[in-house]
Amino acid sequence: MKTIMLAGNPNSGKSLVFSRITGIGVVSANYAGTTVDIKKGRFRYHDNEYEMVDAPGLYSLEVNSDAEKAALDNIAKCDILINIVDSTNLERNLSLTLQLAAMRKPMVVCLNFWDDTSHKGISIDAKELENLLDVPVVTVSALSGEGMSDLIASLEKSRVSGVSYSDKDDRWATIGSIIDKVQKIRHRHHTVLERLSDISLHPVGGLVMAAAVLSVTFLILRFMGEWLTNRLMEPFFTGIYNPAVISFTGHIPYGFIRGLLIGYASDPLQSFGILTSGVYIALVLVFPYFFTFYLLFGFLEDFGYLPRLAVVLDSFFHRIGLHGESSIPIMLGLGCKVPAFLATRTLVNKKEKILTLTLIMMSAPCLPQSAMIISLGMHYGIAPVISVFVILVATALVMNALLNRMIKGKTPELFMEIPSYRMPSIVLLGKKLWLRILDYFKEVFPLIAIGVLVINVLEYLHVIIWMTDTVGRGITAILGLPGEIAPVMLLGFLRKDVSISLIAPFNLSAHQFVTASVFLVLYVPCIASFFSIIKEIKIKAALAVVALSFFSATAVSSLIHLFFALLETSGVH
Repeated sequence: MKTIMLAGNPNSGKSLVFSRITGIGVVSANYAGTTVDIKKGRFRYHDNEYEMVDAPGLYSLEVNSDAEKAALDNIAKCDILINIVDSTNLERNLSLTLQLAAMRKPMVVCLNFWDDTSHKGISIDAKELENLLDVPVVTVSALSGEGMSDLIASLEKSRVSGVSYSDKDDRWATIGSIIDKVQKIRHRHHTVLERLSDISLHPVGGLVMAAAVLSVTFLILRFMGEWLTNRLMEPFFTGIYNPAVISFTGHIPYGFIRGLLIGYASDPLQSFGILTSGVYIALVLVFPYFFTFYLLFGFLEDFGYLPRLAVVLDSFFHRIGLHGESSIPIMLGLGCKVPAFLATRTLVNKKEKILTLTLIMMSAPCLPQSAMIISLGMHYGIAPVISVFVILVATALVMNALLNRMIKGKTPELFMEIPSYRMPSIVLLGKKLWLRILDYFKEVFPLIAIGVLVINVLEYLHVIIWMTDTVGRGITAILGLPGEIAPVMLLGFLRKDVSISLIAPFNLSAHQFVTASVFLVLYVPCIASFFSIIKEIKIKAALAVVALSFFSATAVSSLIHLFFALLETSGVH
């Protein structure tokens, strides 16, 4: 079985091509660095089976980051190379093309985004380019699927290129000669999207646009999440699901098994049954916000706004030892910390990687946590919800500023590709959202149910009482929280996105809600995130980051408790 390697610049559409050919769902986006690890898939053509490999993008074979090194290692091992080229940026992409050709491996050049060339006034003679590169050249549009069958058929015609160059200067001279012969650009006026792109990169206009985009995103997340909860999920649960569950379990005698399934209280939040509290928390309280966030985030990443946000925030991030490229992993962290930590693999500076990991872990609650903070917090009003997020961001910025002074090294300048704005494909946006929904029901949903089950069993075995009397005393004294919340905090290490959802039944005051939320977000990463951190910065540095996070959680949460206690003592409410 032959191995086919997809190689190309970041944001050239490799993952889209991979998904089209192998049928394997891959989350892709309109910004560089979406792919941070190796993905493999198989397909058959003319009774031959092939393995296709999708790796992180490269601008050059001179690698700087771990992700680029992984890509280069796989290129060296493959049987056939498919060089994915952004046809709207031919000159820049050809630099990697010639370097790949020099490796003397059978090769095919795939001109992707072919439909965009005419919109941008670009004309490319693909046949002449094939003659000059001495390898098959195929034009495709991975977004629509046009030309994919031609690309697969060209694999049997792949061959070693005869193009050569002596050094870097000669390589660029060769590229210039090729461009003169195959590409023509005609004058045209700026489109609306291009004018919008100019505004989003302007020092002042870009900040205004960033504030507007983030504000609108938050408002849509809040109101659409509430609408889905109140108009769809809550009526479905109370009117259809819960009566069916009660009817189904009605023949089961009262006892341990019945208690595990539906709990001991009629309120779905108070019952702690797997089929009641477990489903209610996951489906009614968390899922509506999860769905809304990834719908909005998917649109922004496919539209191409995230790299522009990185550029606009670059000057601010420099002040805390980072550059704007860190904003993309941080944005990913709003969804799930694990892919956010993996996305730091594209950062070449170790100091910057540690600072970014710290900022992700402390400032950005993952989506299920954020959903629960908003969902539960809105019962107390908007002020406690805003307070939680402001405190988290402030804590992360202070810690990052301290680490920036303690860790040696300089922050490199930001060099980031700014892709063209593209209207997202509704079909691809829907597929990506569907993949994330499947991940939610496969990973998050069962773990919430397991978390509820564990608390139920601990309650049945009277362990909750013991923990309340021991660990709970410290929690009450330092944080002002009920001792019964201790098991929830211990469960947080297994899955942090479950922990906040499990404080719902404890009827906390607004002050306690803020304290508990801040502590549970900060105190330790979940076990999956912890091992992801170790993978990126090794265990010694990872343990130091976790220790800092736990110290920050305890210190900040105790200060919050002290602050509210002083307010109550002085008679302010």
